[in-house]
Amino acid sequence: MGFMKKNFVNNLTFLLVFIFFIGLNLPIYSQNSKEHQTKSNFWNNVQFGGGLGLGFGNGYTNVMIAPSGIYNFNEYVSAGLGVQYSYVKDRDFYQSNLYGGSIIALFNPIQQIQLSTEIEQLRVNSKFDTIYGTFSDNFWNTAVFLGAGYRTRNITMGVRYNILHKDGEGVYADALMPFVRIYF
Repeated sequence: MGFMKKNFVNNLTFLLVFIFFIGLNLPIYSQNSKEHQTKSNFWNNVQFGGGLGLGFGNGYTNVMIAPSGIYNFNEYVSAGLGVQYSYVKDRDFYQSNLYGGSIIALFNPIQQIQLSTEIEQLRVNSKFDTIYGTFSDNFWNTAVFLGAGYRTRNITMGVRYNILHKDGEGVYADALMPFVRIYF
């Protein structure tokens, strides 16, 4: 009787361990299948775009690159991240490097109208050459933009307003700025 009881316990232990490992593997397999489907659906809702800027004048250079990506939650709401780098130089007076990132939320109440909110944080490293010597000014510039634009397919043109703008401070000369946004 002791032998049968011991054999039964061993078989029951083996069966429970076997069911336990199968139970662990089933949810993992199931999660992997859902995760694979989620990844496929995720990338179907992602768009990339951004902005490029290039300006030249008499001793003046301005080069800007700002790639970004958004995720379309549905036909009305999108959100995303962006990075930015700008180089500005006014010969014999001013040179600046600006770099940072932004978070953007887009709302399309109807197909042709796009409303936006964007938080931008830039590090500004500037150097000024004057008759009194060379001076540098390094600071963080924070902007919060509220925008509205006309949208046609993947292009939106509009204006945005920096609610944190103060005259004579920061990198933007005006609180109100036009924009063109393109996402592919």
